[in-house]
Amino acid sequence: MLADLTPLRESRDYRLLFSGQVASYIGRQFTVVAIPIQVFKITHSSLDVGLVGLASLGPLIVFSLAGGAMSDAFDRRKLLLINQVLLAATSVVLALNASLKHPALWPLFVFGSLSAGFAGADMQTRNAITPRLVSRQAFPAAAALGQLVWQVGMIVGPVLAGLVIAQVSLATAYWIDVSTFVVAFAAAIPMHALPPEGGGTRAGLQSVLEGLRFLKGKQVLVSTFTIDINAMVFGMPSALFPQLGTQVFGGGAQTVGLLYAAPGAGALIGALFSGWVPRVRRQGRAVIIAVMLWGAAIAAFGVVTWLPAALVFLAAAGAADVVSAVFRNTILQLSLPDAFRGRLSGVHIAVVAGGPRLGDAEAGAIAALATPQISVVSGGLACIAGALVIARLVPAFTRYDSRDALVYSADGPIPAAKGEVHG
Repeated sequence: MLADLTPLRESRDYRLLFSGQVASYIGRQFTVVAIPIQVFKITHSSLDVGLVGLASLGPLIVFSLAGGAMSDAFDRRKLLLINQVLLAATSVVLALNASLKHPALWPLFVFGSLSAGFAGADMQTRNAITPRLVSRQAFPAAAALGQLVWQVGMIVGPVLAGLVIAQVSLATAYWIDVSTFVVAFAAAIPMHALPPEGGGTRAGLQSVLEGLRFLKGKQVLVSTFTIDINAMVFGMPSALFPQLGTQVFGGGAQTVGLLYAAPGAGALIGALFSGWVPRVRRQGRAVIIAVMLWGAAIAAFGVVTWLPAALVFLAAAGAADVVSAVFRNTILQLSLPDAFRGRLSGVHIAVVAGGPRLGDAEAGAIAALATPQISVVSGGLACIAGALVIARLVPAFTRYDSRDALVYSADGPIPAAKGEVHG
């Protein structure tokens, strides 16, 4: 039942990638939590918190797609190093702004958006690198470990961020983020060069469009994106956490930090006990069930007014989400040739990270028109309905079986057994 550590044992470079992820993901959460708290502190509006998330959607999508094209054209290790420098630079600007006696609102929109965009480029680069570092058979375990790293960051980062913001300052939270990117940079330096296989492609708009055209007619691959958009747009109420934490649960920054951390806590438990993941064959069906459980848990969270119960339901949602994420990433990455992994990873990250931004705007708008609780409950129920619609419209996704999986190429699908084997 416990997480399979085979990828860490079989690959030195994966161990370096993994350790850098631990540092950068934890640090990243300091900024993720600090920005909405600071926006709400300045404006006292959940709608504005949602809008700052929406503002980052454009850069996130553009940088993720552009970064994917670059990952298929250039050395992915070098891109990883560049991403850490750019992320650290945005956090430096946010820290300097937070240090002012009267911090400005516009840097939170501008540099918060740039930070989200660089984070998207960084995540897709890491996703495209992983299949090169481990064997095909070990990839589901590596996907689970990647989720483990992400969820450690999601739980440790927000809790520590809430404490630092409450006890020290917002500026300190941003400076801590800067320091963790330095650690991630140092971890990437000893890794071997990772040029794209086959000489790579030429980076540019045409390359991005080629990656998007690759998805045409591939319903299973497209469904890995659409079902996540459904879950994140309707069932991700994080923009409401500052208002819920202070007005419904009667707390302060620490309570808000706990709300942000709770889904990560549940996902961490789910990732720790992910040893069963490689034995699941009907992975599409598992995704459908996991997304429905996510929606049900979010709806239940919207009903309760007792903080411990709210945290339990958020944790349950996080556990369901990590199962969905592992299987979606496995279906996607093992169905792609290396020549398209960067670009399709860019699409994947644009969806995974962009969906919550749309969700922020949706949740904030509904909360402004009605109440935060109505926004949360309606979103959770809509998420369940969306998963049922996808299952009905795309039966091939529900029937997906890893034993009969195909590797798609520009010339058509080939059996996975004849496809790439890395490691």
